[in-house]
Amino acid sequence: MRPGRARAARGVLGELGMIAVGVLFAFPFYVFVSISMKTPAEVADDPLGPPSGLHLDNYTTAWREARLGQALFNSTVVAVISVALLVALGSLAAYTIARRATRLSYATYVLFLLGIMVPLQLGMVPLYQLMRDLNLLQTYTSLIIFNVGSLLPMTVFLYAGFTRALPRAYEESAYVDGAGTLRTFVGIVFPLLRPVTGTVVIISGINVWNEFLTPLLYVGGSAQQTLPVAIFAFRGEFATDWGVIFAGMVLAILPILLVYFLLQKSIIKGFASGLKG
Repeated sequence: MRPGRARAARGVLGELGMIAVGVLFAFPFYVFVSISMKTPAEVADDPLGPPSGLHLDNYTTAWREARLGQALFNSTVVAVISVALLVALGSLAAYTIARRATRLSYATYVLFLLGIMVPLQLGMVPLYQLMRDLNLLQTYTSLIIFNVGSLLPMTVFLYAGFTRALPRAYEESAYVDGAGTLRTFVGIVFPLLRPVTGTVVIISGINVWNEFLTPLLYVGGSAQQTLPVAIFAFRGEFATDWGVIFAGMVLAILPILLVYFLLQKSIIKGFASGLKG
């Protein structure tokens, strides 16, 4: 076989392989959505087949019976505040670590890296007791504190790596013009961190949105419970109606899926830059 034809054949095989992988990953999502539009009889007869029609009553029942509106509001409040604090605190801490070549800054960076390696489950009981003693259970504050504390090490790691790759020329020009450190960071450095900020928003947002165990312990059974906890309680009530259960799960993942698609271009670029640094 000629070299040109061999390359073309390899290209076709590579594309077919990528299509096969894409179908493999899309199949669970297809099953997920199709079951959410089926009646209980259809699910029992043919769980993997397409639905006979758009049985959208499952979504109405899930929204009403599981009180997903309130749970969606709770998850949105917790996620937005947590991510905003992570971006603000993580970027400032990483900028200080990256621009000050001292032993203290290096030791602080190592301390943040250790926070990535230590399993959070080791501190689950002491953290619960601390939240209880501070009367923060059944509140948004307990979840926000936990989310910021648990995800800050990864946030600092990504921001620090990206910041080290930025040239110092713009900052030095700002200092010559009389700008202070904070003004230089807000006006010059932070806009340059937009790619990694998108990565931080996606990674931390998905983690906060999908967190189940901590919200179950801190706000389970209250009006402040988040979507995963509401879906868990809802499953026990409709244990045999898989169409309604899957419809509730689809409604729960749609918001974060939309945010992911909007910011997907920033994810790989920002994460790769963080690893490079």
